Amino acid sequence: MEGEGDEKDESFTNVSLAEDSADSGTAALYSKQDEIFTMNCDMDGDMENQVEMEEKTRLINQVLELQHTLEDLSARVDAVKEENLKLKSENQVLGQYIENLMSASSVFQTTDTKSKRK
Repeated sequence: MEGEGDEKDESFTNVSLAEDSADSGTAALYSKQDEIFTMNCDMDGDMENQVEMEEKTRLINQVLELQHTLEDLSARVDAVKEENLKLKSENQVLGQYIENLMSASSVFQTTDTKSKRK
C-alpha cells in the first residue's frame, strides 16, 4: 500500500502542464507573466535598495556635515573662553591700576562724610 501511495504522489508532482494542449498556452502565459512580475519585483527591489542607499548616503553626509559644524562651534567656544579669561585678567590689572592712581591722587582721597555734615 505504501508503494502505491508513493506512486500517486509522484504522479501528482510529475504532472506536466504541456500534456494538456488546451491549457499549455495559458500555463506558458502565466509562467511568462510570473517571470515578468518577478523581474519587475527584482527591479523594484533594486530600485528600493538604490533609494535606500541614496537616503543612507544623504543622511551620512548630513551627519558628517553636522559633526564638522559641531567641531567648528566647539573650537569657537574654546577660543571665546580663552579670550574671556584673558580679558578678565586684563580688567583685574586695569582695576588695580586705577585704584592705585586714585589712592595716590589727593582729589580722590576719601573724606569722612559725617564730619562734613556737622
